[in-house]
Amino acid sequence: MDIEKIIPENGPPTQEVSKYIEKYKNELIVIKYGGNVFIDRNIFENFINDINILNKLGISIVVVHGGGPRIKRELEKTNIQSKFIRGLRVTDKNIIKIVENVLIDFNKDIVNSLNQKGSKAVSIHTKNNNVIEVVPEAEELGFVGIPKKIDYSFLLDTIKKNEIPIISPLGLGKNNQTYNINGDTAAGAVAKSLKSRRLLLMTNVEGVLNKEKKLIEEISSSEILEMIKNETITEGMIPKINTCLDAVNNGVTAVGVIDGRKKHSILFEIFSDKGSGTLIRK
Repeated sequence: MDIEKIIPENGPPTQEVSKYIEKYKNELIVIKYGGNVFIDRNIFENFINDINILNKLGISIVVVHGGGPRIKRELEKTNIQSKFIRGLRVTDKNIIKIVENVLIDFNKDIVNSLNQKGSKAVSIHTKNNNVIEVVPEAEELGFVGIPKKIDYSFLLDTIKKNEIPIISPLGLGKNNQTYNINGDTAAGAVAKSLKSRRLLLMTNVEGVLNKEKKLIEEISSSEILEMIKNETITEGMIPKINTCLDAVNNGVTAVGVIDGRKKHSILFEIFSDKGSGTLIRK
């Protein structure tokens, strides 16, 4: 394998890449692509390129995507005002149909873009290969679910064929009712079920910042809890951090909160000593 031909010139150093390819050879990495990072088409193309490179290098990956901004745009077109409780969108029968359509369309966009690059990606959502069984989160939220069971055997079979599972944050509950799932929660549940080596959460911030707003490169779960307690980490970041803590306490070796706006942030996080955000360990 000629690594120099695969890794872009502005990517991580090839000598570091070789070392980390060996490290991740028989491991799994779950990547959550979401939040506001995918509004920008250039960031989307960069993400597709990085995933394609990982696939070429033989790294086993699973992608879970979000869809918040696209859903918001679609709901605005139909004059539906979203209401949020604890950061989760209240989802009634009309909204869940729109959410499902938007997420499935975005899923197809990712799959088609990867397939055009020569990778083999597989759509996974409520209408095709569903792997997430849910229970309702809370009555007041409507059709918002919490993952109860993940069909990880289907995911592992897909990965063994050198195919990339692309998972929408949707699940089925009783009577095959579709439920919306918070993207980070869905990614965390998938990572836990697969006991992945890494869970990467792509965001539109640098990572976890200290009180001086400087990036923390590595931190333990006990230090993170202290930061929540003293309000260094506040509202918007707390649900994401809770996903990280849940993952590292349930079989995931470490979670990276990385800046999806940076070019090749995924490659730098996986294949360089420095990484590209905050690494959270147990």
